[in-house]
Amino acid sequence: MSYHNSVLLNQSVEALVHNPDGIYVDCTFGGGGHSRLILDKLSEKGKLFAFDQDSDAIQNTIEDFRFTLIQQNFRFIKNFLRFYKIEQIDGILADLGVSSHQFDIPERGFSIRFEGPLDMRMNTSQPLSAKEIINTYTEEQLAEIFYYYGELSQSRKIAKEIASKRNEQSIETTDQLKELFKNTIPQHKQNKFYAQLFQALRIEVNDELSSLKELLTQSYELLKPGGTLVFISYHSLEDRLVKKFIKTGLFEGEPERDIFGNWHKPFDLVSSKAIIPAENEIMENPRARSAKMRIAIKRNGEKK
Repeated sequence: MSYHNSVLLNQSVEALVHNPDGIYVDCTFGGGGHSRLILDKLSEKGKLFAFDQDSDAIQNTIEDFRFTLIQQNFRFIKNFLRFYKIEQIDGILADLGVSSHQFDIPERGFSIRFEGPLDMRMNTSQPLSAKEIINTYTEEQLAEIFYYYGELSQSRKIAKEIASKRNEQSIETTDQLKELFKNTIPQHKQNKFYAQLFQALRIEVNDELSSLKELLTQSYELLKPGGTLVFISYHSLEDRLVKKFIKTGLFEGEPERDIFGNWHKPFDLVSSKAIIPAENEIMENPRARSAKMRIAIKRNGEKK
């Protein structure tokens, strides 16, 4: 079984690497598919740093003097690159979301297909798991998570059902959680509902949206003018943050404008619309179906 099938592999790396002698960062190493192709395009002077907080990813490390794997959350990118005396980079790639490996291991608790513990931790050394959230968060906290991170309109009803059941016994497995809604959600809607429910829990467990915001902000600071940003996202919450930041440098609100009505645009878009996988890639790798890739070039910093 493959550790992870890299989505939009050739298109992303082709867009990323424009200087063979440059310094690049793969923020989501996983199985190393993107990293290996990046290294193929680099000269002996080039360097590649990769991040992955999942300890399982170390089994895929690459023996190459140009390559360094950093076992940390990408939200700490600036600090760790500074440790290696790297101040600026030529390009940064992030393939967000859950790896095929994480989905395919029942013990990790990410998949709605297998029974496993309610875990969902990308970094298995951290204390907070989905089980802790389900069994200790208040009903109001659960409702907010399901509404904002799962985009579930019946979030209060869902939270109430969980709170009621956990009073009888602790909810500890993915099947126990799914069983609560087996008779209340129409069968043809169950897979989508469970996917949204699990997404909400996973985002909370791993603090994914805050991590993404920190990564985007630091990416702009690290990139050289003319440097390339390539982000692949798998749900609308991620994609909206990436799209907004590329356009305005902000995550909320509108940018300040000058007297002529213009604002400083941090990036130039390579494509005005998100790039999506071709039909043949989706057939070979169904998880690519929801992928959206955005590519942008850092501007020089002058107001335009």
